[in-house]
Amino acid sequence: MKYLRAPLEVEATLYELNKGMEDGFELWTDIITRSCINNEKLIRVTRENGSIVCPYIENRRGRSYIQDGDYIITEMDGNRHVCNGSSFPHRFTPMA
Repeated sequence: MKYLRAPLEVEATLYELNKGMEDGFELWTDIITRSCINNEKLIRVTRENGSIVCPYIENRRGRSYIQDGDYIITEMDGNRHVCNGSSFPHRFTPMA
C-alpha cells in the first residue's frame, strides 16, 4: 500500500547562530569521538578559550546537531527538530 503523509502545520525558521535558537552546544571533540554522524558540515563555533562547540536541538529522539542551512521545525505541540535545508522544500509547502 502507498500512503500520503498527513498534513502537519509547523513553524520553520532557518537556523541563525547567536539568535538563541538552539537548545545548547556540545564540544566538537565529544561529538566526533562518540557518534557515527557525518560531522563535516556541522556548524562549529570557536569559543574564547579555544574550544570548538556545535549547536544542537534536543527532542524525543535525542540530540540533533545543526548544519549550515538547516531549518528548525517547531510543531504545534512544541516539539522541535532539525530539517536539512536541501530536504526542506520537498517536505514543506508555505501556507497562505
